[in-house]
Amino acid sequence: MEIAAKKIIIITAPSGAGKTSITRYLLNKYPQLAFSISATTRLPRSNEQDGKDYYFISTHEFQQKIKENAFVEWEMVYEGKYYGTLHAELDRIWQQGKVPVLDIDVKGAIHVQQQYPSQTLSIFIEAPSLAELRNRLESRGTETPESLTTRINKASYEISFKHHFNIAIVNRELNQACKEAEQAIVQFLGW
Repeated sequence: MEIAAKKIIIITAPSGAGKTSITRYLLNKYPQLAFSISATTRLPRSNEQDGKDYYFISTHEFQQKIKENAFVEWEMVYEGKYYGTLHAELDRIWQQGKVPVLDIDVKGAIHVQQQYPSQTLSIFIEAPSLAELRNRLESRGTETPESLTTRINKASYEISFKHHFNIAIVNRELNQACKEAEQAIVQFLGW
C-alpha cells in the first residue's frame, strides 16, 4: 500500500464514553479494519490477553522504546501508567492491506493527527453529560471513589479538546452512536 493510501481511523473519548464498544462494533462489521494494539505498562485485567488487547510491557521496556522513537504517540495517562501506539503496529496493519483503528486517549489522538494530518479521520465520543459518564463508570464496578473522581476530572478536561477532532458524536444511545461513526468512516474511506 503506498503512503497516500495509508489511512488511520482514531476513536477517542474520555473513559466510559463508549469508544471501546463503538470500536468493537466497527471491527466486527468491517474486516478491512484492524484493531491497533496499544502498548501499556499497566497490569492486564482478568479478561485481557497480551498481544490481543494490549502489549503489556515493563516500564523500563516502555521507556527504552520512547528513547528509540518507537512510538507514534505515547502518554503517561495515569501516574506511572504509560500507554502508546507503536510505529511497528501501524506498519503491521498496513502490510495486511487494512486500515488501523486506534482506540486511544485524547492527547495521543491529537499527536497522531499532527503526524498524519491528511491520512487520519478522528472521531471524538462523549457521554451526554458528566453525570451520565459517572453513572457508566460506577456501573463497571472497577473504580474506587478516588479513581472515579480522577477519571471524571480528566474527562471534563478532555471534553475541552473535542473541537480538535474531525467529528464529535454524543453517545446517548449506543446503536445510534455506532451508526454515526460508521457513516463517517465509510465516507472517509470511500466505501
